Amino acid sequence: MALGGAIAALQLLAKKGARLGVLIVSDSQYLVKGMREWVPRWAARGWRRKEGPIENLELWKALLASARLHEVQWTWVRGHRGHPKNEYANDLAVLAAREQRTSEGIVDSGFDQWLAGQRQKGLYLEYDPDADFASLEARIEAGEAFPLAEGA
Repeated sequence: MALGGAIAALQLLAKKGARLGVLIVSDSQYLVKGMREWVPRWAARGWRRKEGPIENLELWKALLASARLHEVQWTWVRGHRGHPKNEYANDLAVLAAREQRTSEGIVDSGFDQWLAGQRQKGLYLEYDPDADFASLEARIEAGEAFPLAEGA
Protein backbone atom coordinates (compact mmCIF):
# COMPACT_ATOMS: atom_id res chain seq x y z
CA MET A 1 0.00 0.00 0.00
CA ALA A 2 2.82 2.42 0.78
CA LEU A 3 4.36 1.94 -2.66
CA GLY A 4 1.01 2.19 -4.44
CA GLY A 5 0.04 5.31 -2.51
CA ALA A 6 3.32 7.04 -3.31
CA ILE A 7 3.03 6.13 -7.00
CA ALA A 8 -0.55 7.45 -7.13
CA ALA A 9 0.37 10.70 -5.38
CA LEU A 10 3.35 11.38 -7.64
CA GLN A 11 1.37 10.54 -10.78
CA LEU A 12 -1.49 12.83 -9.74
CA LEU A 13 0.98 15.64 -9.10
CA ALA A 14 2.55 15.03 -12.51
CA LYS A 15 -0.81 15.85 -14.10
CA LYS A 16 -0.24 19.44 -13.01
CA GLY A 17 2.25 19.59 -15.89
CA ALA A 18 5.26 20.77 -13.92
CA ARG A 19 8.21 19.22 -12.15
CA LEU A 20 7.54 19.84 -8.47
CA GLY A 21 9.51 19.75 -5.25
CA VAL A 22 7.75 17.01 -3.29
CA LEU A 23 8.24 15.98 0.31
CA ILE A 24 6.94 12.48 0.97
CA VAL A 25 6.65 11.75 4.66
CA SER A 26 5.80 8.17 5.57
CA ASP A 27 5.86 5.89 8.56
CA SER A 28 6.83 3.07 6.20
CA GLN A 29 10.52 2.31 6.55
CA TYR A 30 10.06 -0.08 3.63
CA LEU A 31 9.08 2.84 1.37
CA VAL A 32 11.56 5.42 2.62
CA LYS A 33 14.56 3.13 3.02
CA GLY A 34 13.70 1.51 -0.29
CA MET A 35 13.75 4.78 -2.20
CA ARG A 36 16.74 6.25 -0.37
CA GLU A 37 18.98 3.18 -0.23
CA TRP A 38 17.81 0.04 -2.01
CA VAL A 39 16.38 1.31 -5.32
CA PRO A 40 19.51 3.23 -6.35
CA ARG A 41 21.64 0.11 -5.80
CA TRP A 42 19.16 -2.21 -7.52
CA ALA A 43 18.87 0.11 -10.52
CA ALA A 44 22.67 0.42 -10.76
CA ARG A 45 22.95 -3.41 -10.79
CA GLY A 46 20.29 -3.89 -13.46
CA TRP A 47 17.50 -4.47 -10.94
CA ARG A 48 19.21 -7.39 -9.25
CA ARG A 49 19.91 -8.08 -5.61
CA LYS A 50 22.77 -10.06 -4.19
CA GLU A 51 20.31 -12.46 -2.57
CA GLY A 52 17.12 -13.56 -4.30
CA PRO A 53 14.57 -11.67 -6.34
CA ILE A 54 13.39 -8.16 -5.54
CA GLU A 55 9.93 -8.30 -4.01
CA ASN A 56 7.40 -5.93 -5.62
CA LEU A 57 9.86 -5.23 -8.44
CA GLU A 58 7.29 -3.74 -10.81
CA LEU A 59 6.01 -1.41 -8.10
CA TRP A 60 9.55 -0.25 -7.27
CA LYS A 61 10.21 0.44 -10.96
CA ALA A 62 6.93 2.33 -11.30
CA LEU A 63 7.71 4.33 -8.16
CA LEU A 64 11.17 5.27 -9.42
CA ALA A 65 9.71 6.37 -12.76
CA SER A 66 7.07 8.43 -10.95
CA ALA A 67 9.65 9.96 -8.59
CA ARG A 68 11.82 11.01 -11.52
CA LEU A 69 9.00 13.30 -12.65
CA HIS A 70 9.68 15.50 -9.63
CA GLU A 71 12.35 16.45 -7.12
CA VAL A 72 11.42 14.15 -4.25
CA GLN A 73 12.67 14.08 -0.69
CA TRP A 74 11.78 10.91 1.24
CA THR A 75 11.36 11.34 4.98
CA TRP A 76 10.45 8.79 7.62
CA VAL A 77 8.41 9.54 10.72
CA ARG A 78 7.73 7.01 13.47
CA GLY A 79 4.10 5.96 13.19
CA HIS A 80 1.59 6.16 16.01
CA ARG A 81 3.80 8.50 18.03
CA GLY A 82 1.67 11.61 17.98
CA HIS A 83 2.84 13.30 14.77
CA PRO A 84 -0.39 15.09 13.77
CA LYS A 85 -0.13 14.57 10.03
CA ASN A 86 0.79 10.92 10.49
CA GLU A 87 -2.11 10.42 12.91
CA TYR A 88 -4.45 12.08 10.41
CA ALA A 89 -3.17 9.91 7.56
CA ASN A 90 -3.75 6.86 9.74
CA ASP A 91 -7.30 8.01 10.54
CA LEU A 92 -7.99 8.43 6.81
CA ALA A 93 -6.53 5.01 5.99
CA VAL A 94 -8.57 3.28 8.71
CA LEU A 95 -11.76 5.03 7.55
CA ALA A 96 -11.13 4.15 3.90
CA ALA A 97 -10.46 0.51 4.78
CA ARG A 98 -13.52 0.29 7.02
CA GLU A 99 -15.80 1.85 4.41
CA GLN A 100 -13.98 0.28 1.42
CA ARG A 101 -13.75 3.59 -0.41
CA THR A 102 -11.20 5.58 -2.35
CA SER A 103 -10.98 9.03 -3.89
CA GLU A 104 -11.13 9.76 -7.59
CA GLY A 105 -7.93 11.81 -7.47
CA ILE A 106 -6.59 14.81 -5.64
CA VAL A 107 -9.09 16.08 -3.09
CA ASP A 108 -8.94 18.56 -0.24
CA SER A 109 -7.43 16.62 2.64
CA GLY A 110 -9.60 18.07 5.37
CA PHE A 111 -6.54 18.22 7.64
CA ASP A 112 -7.28 21.74 8.85
CA GLN A 113 -10.76 20.71 10.02
CA TRP A 114 -9.38 17.54 11.63
CA LEU A 115 -6.68 19.55 13.41
CA ALA A 116 -9.25 22.06 14.65
CA GLY A 117 -11.29 19.20 16.08
CA GLN A 118 -8.22 17.74 17.76
CA ARG A 119 -7.36 21.12 19.24
CA GLN A 120 -10.85 21.38 20.71
CA LYS A 121 -9.94 18.17 22.54
CA GLY A 122 -6.75 19.83 23.82
CA LEU A 123 -4.41 18.00 21.43
CA TYR A 124 -1.66 19.43 19.19
CA LEU A 125 -2.08 22.94 20.58
CA GLU A 126 1.55 23.88 19.85
CA TYR A 127 1.69 22.20 16.42
CA ASP A 128 2.41 24.47 13.46
CA PRO A 129 1.20 22.64 10.33
CA ASP A 130 3.41 24.69 8.06
CA ALA A 131 6.64 24.18 9.98
CA ASP A 132 7.22 20.73 8.44
CA PHE A 133 7.67 22.39 5.07
CA ALA A 134 9.75 25.39 6.10
CA SER A 135 13.09 23.65 5.64
CA LEU A 136 12.00 22.14 2.32
CA GLU A 137 10.88 25.54 1.06
CA ALA A 138 14.21 27.08 2.08
CA ARG A 139 16.13 24.36 0.26
CA ILE A 140 14.06 24.80 -2.89
CA GLU A 141 14.56 28.59 -2.79
CA ALA A 142 18.29 27.98 -2.39
CA GLY A 143 18.21 25.92 -5.59
CA GLU A 144 18.91 22.61 -3.91
CA ALA A 145 17.40 19.42 -5.31
CA PHE A 146 16.55 16.17 -3.63
CA PRO A 147 17.99 13.41 -5.82
CA LEU A 148 17.50 9.79 -4.85
CA ALA A 149 21.19 9.10 -5.25
CA GLU A 150 23.90 9.58 -7.81
CA GLY A 151 23.04 7.72 -10.98
CA ALA A 152 19.58 6.65 -9.81
